[in-house]
Amino acid sequence: MADLLVAEAVRKEFGGLVAVNDVDFVVPEQGIVSLIGPNGAGKTTFFNMLTGVYKVTSGEIHFAGERVTNKPPHAITERGVGRTFQNIRLFQQMSTIENVLVGMHSRLKGGILQSVLRTPKLRREERDAFDRARELLRFSGLRGRDNELSSNLSYGDQRRLEVARALATEPKLLLLDEPTAGMNPQETADFTAFVGRLRDERGLTVLLIEHDMKVVMGVSDRVTVLDYGEKIAEGPPSEIQKNERVIEAYLGKAAVEGASA
Repeated sequence: MADLLVAEAVRKEFGGLVAVNDVDFVVPEQGIVSLIGPNGAGKTTFFNMLTGVYKVTSGEIHFAGERVTNKPPHAITERGVGRTFQNIRLFQQMSTIENVLVGMHSRLKGGILQSVLRTPKLRREERDAFDRARELLRFSGLRGRDNELSSNLSYGDQRRLEVARALATEPKLLLLDEPTAGMNPQETADFTAFVGRLRDERGLTVLLIEHDMKVVMGVSDRVTVLDYGEKIAEGPPSEIQKNERVIEAYLGKAAVEGASA
């Protein structure tokens, strides 16, 4: 299977601090890959470079065969990279369906003149957008909650709404930054199954940062481990669990035993 995302010797420096140190990284098409490591390892910084939020200091990033190094976030989104954030960033006083419609902005074709004249083409596009937004809410487990304020949703449902909004950008690759953080065990189990459905039913490629090792080991095809900005290990979950350097730097024996239970 082809590689959808390829990062070569990607580096990020903040002044004299090296946050990501010449990392090579590949995500195969329709794979589920996890990026793990202790706090401060450079995981979110790496996500921010992949999505254009941060410019790389050096190195190259290619997506779907195209060089996207240091392109602005909207250009990377248009090419098919969607994401959620470590801290929930919903529009709290907007409804769930309005939040999803915001995610569709880059895909809508109507211009200013069509908006002013309310042309039949624009009205048809708006109807189609609402229909698709409802379908994404249903897929994400929020059926029948179109008009509910996002601030009234439970924490787990707010995370699902974030994914629905990201799906509205029509991504090929979806980046999830600590999606189960703050969830209770049942919400975590449900969300883990949901990640699998993103690939199996939507054909998406998924890259996630995650601290819950049961989630990582349960859903990932491959795991990459960062520590102090450097890649220290990479491989299938079964190998990562046994890697002595990973255990020393991050997992610890208790986490490994818990993930295996």
